Amino acid sequence: MFNLRHFPRWLVGPPHNPDDPGTRRRILLTAVLASAGLGANGLSSACYGPEKAFLALGSHPELGPVLAVATATTLIILALAYTQIIALFPSGGGNYKVVSQLLGPSIGLIAGSALLVDYVLTIAVSLASGTDGLFSVLPAGAQAHKLAVEIGLLLLLVTLNLRGVSEAIRFLLPIVLAFLLSHGFLIVYGIGSSAHSMPIAVAHTVTGAQSLSQQIGWPLVAALLLRAYSLGGSSFTGIEAIANNVNLLAKPRYRTGRTTLLSVALALGFVAGGILLLYTLSGVRPVYGQTLNAVAFGTVIARLPFGPFARSALLLAVLALEGAILFVAANSILIFAPSLLGSMATDSWLPHRFCNLSSRLVRQNGVVFVGGCALVILIATHGELGVLVVLYSINVFLSLALAKAGLCRYWWTRRGEVRHWPLRLAVAGAGFAIAAMILLVTLTQKFYAGGWATLCVTLLVIGGCLAVRRHYRWVEERRNEMDALFALPTHELAAARASPSTLGDQAAVLLVTEHWGSAIHTLLWIQRLFPGRFRSVVLVSVVKVQADALGAPEALRRKHERLETSLEQLEAICWRAGLGTSRMVGHSTDVIAELERLIRDSVARFPGCVCFTNQLILPANRRFSELLHNQTALGLQRRLHLDGIPLVVLPITLR
Repeated sequence: MFNLRHFPRWLVGPPHNPDDPGTRRRILLTAVLASAGLGANGLSSACYGPEKAFLALGSHPELGPVLAVATATTLIILALAYTQIIALFPSGGGNYKVVSQLLGPSIGLIAGSALLVDYVLTIAVSLASGTDGLFSVLPAGAQAHKLAVEIGLLLLLVTLNLRGVSEAIRFLLPIVLAFLLSHGFLIVYGIGSSAHSMPIAVAHTVTGAQSLSQQIGWPLVAALLLRAYSLGGSSFTGIEAIANNVNLLAKPRYRTGRTTLLSVALALGFVAGGILLLYTLSGVRPVYGQTLNAVAFGTVIARLPFGPFARSALLLAVLALEGAILFVAANSILIFAPSLLGSMATDSWLPHRFCNLSSRLVRQNGVVFVGGCALVILIATHGELGVLVVLYSINVFLSLALAKAGLCRYWWTRRGEVRHWPLRLAVAGAGFAIAAMILLVTLTQKFYAGGWATLCVTLLVIGGCLAVRRHYRWVEERRNEMDALFALPTHELAAARASPSTLGDQAAVLLVTEHWGSAIHTLLWIQRLFPGRFRSVVLVSVVKVQADALGAPEALRRKHERLETSLEQLEAICWRAGLGTSRMVGHSTDVIAELERLIRDSVARFPGCVCFTNQLILPANRRFSELLHNQTALGLQRRLHLDGIPLVVLPITLR
């Protein structure tokens, strides 16, 4: 009989062992999987970016080839700039970490908040756009079920990512491959079948530009091209995902990341640039109820030596793949948005629980949070996002411009230390100029069409992050003060290490963290409440395996070193009090479950022992901030109570 208690395990799969090297190999991404999973967001922009740019040309479609060349060139420049980020920041973090370390934490907060808002909106936009494309080939009566389908797809993607990044990508990999093969074939066939008219098209572009310049002047021709180029700037978004998530890639990470990044950039440049060429060569014009891609591909498919039914089926399959690739793009956001949340939480801009890993070594809190925000947007807008998210790409170019500015500063300040620094500075400078130009043009063109709302939401996120960090700093200062108050001198620590420790029959089990001050405070309370009751102390602690520790073993080593310092202080205090000590240390992604296991072992080893821990009590004016803490003590107390093991929780008031 199926047990509901096992449903979560059945849904997301059995736990992974973080100590197993094979586990790390299985959850990391090869170049092929990374190109499909992390690059899908960039590839999906070919479904709408070229159309926006081409339509912005208005009555001058002959200038389309200029945009095609500019698009391909821009993607190559951005890819080269992002390889610099991969080389300098092989542990991931992307634009947020680049800006934080090169321009300062405050500017990094702006970049991170901008990306966070963009990620949530991108999920909603991708799902809504993809569903619109799929429902456009269904009867009109099916539109009533569109929102339900969007919600169902979002829940499916969240569930897949709770099972693990690589599993979600393997599930969606065939869609990406089919998209590339189908679009690549149609682009090559369309351009090849129009090769005879290519010289005419080139001549038409040149004469059209010259004729237009005679009418309005070259500066206005350049302004027209710049406007179309910028409004189609969504074609350049998405490739930053690889640089942002190098920590998810298989080793050697730089080579894997560079290969993945260049592969995605070349594929996107070929598809987006090829589609713009098809628009010009096919002479497409807007058709009501159809995208320009549908019109262009329909024109190309009509030339194939197939029957009417086969042509219709092929066009339907291509349009379905365009809708499906948008779903894969939404999935890619669910992959790297939790990484951004984890990085910002590590820096205390967001609640620390976003650093937590599930038993499947997934940042499940980040996946659920981002998916939940996208769900709220879909429900609030009934799946019709319209003007509120028309400028969701603004924040991408804001963070991109800041990152490239940071790279420019980095190469300039190290111009005497780094070889070929002028070339590297030129690449970073070109990337900054492109991002800043697109950002400024898009803002001026679309500010009153919804851009102001995006900026207001970003400012609210920044304000919330500032409040969170202010609280964490206040708590950390109080805990450091407590550590300093109880810290013992080095010679006493050495004497305690040299003295043998004898365990008595009556033991107190004390939960310990890297802050020894709170544990010593608890120990003093134990001696006051139970004078002479205990002869020894069992120090129980867990090293929490978070996202940063999984990808970087040195981070886990630093956690062990901090805990070792705390344990030595406590052992010295117990030695001064004539108490024997013993350690029980574990490490896990689930701290409460591991503490429960260690306490069970302690109870079995020391019958009659009593377990103690502490709980931070915040002042009345900070009670709302308790939501920022994990409440580990109370959660563990509930678990142990069900097993008949009492856990005494002693309060520690912070002032």
